[in-house]
Amino acid sequence: MEINMKLHLNKETRTVTSNGKSSRLTPIEYDILSYLMKHEDEVKSPEEIYQNVWKDDPFDCHLVISVHMRHIREKIEINPSRPQLIRVLRGKGYRFRESE
Repeated sequence: MEINMKLHLNKETRTVTSNGKSSRLTPIEYDILSYLMKHEDEVKSPEEIYQNVWKDDPFDCHLVISVHMRHIREKIEINPSRPQLIRVLRGKGYRFRESE
């Protein structure tokens, strides 16, 4: 899956290439990033992400999702502490947007 030349997600190898750097993703990281990329520019709550990735009841999932988002950002963002691709909208959820 490729949104544009900046970010490429490889299903076979479960790797992501961002800004010329390739990183291996865990199965969960791959599923989360794939889900967000398929829903680009949509705000997805932690509960929605959890239900769609784990296929389970999202009881108390906020910390779990937050940790995985941090790991994904470390792999795809130029500056993970100032993310440009996956942003959090406080009280609402996460939004993937390839370009501003």
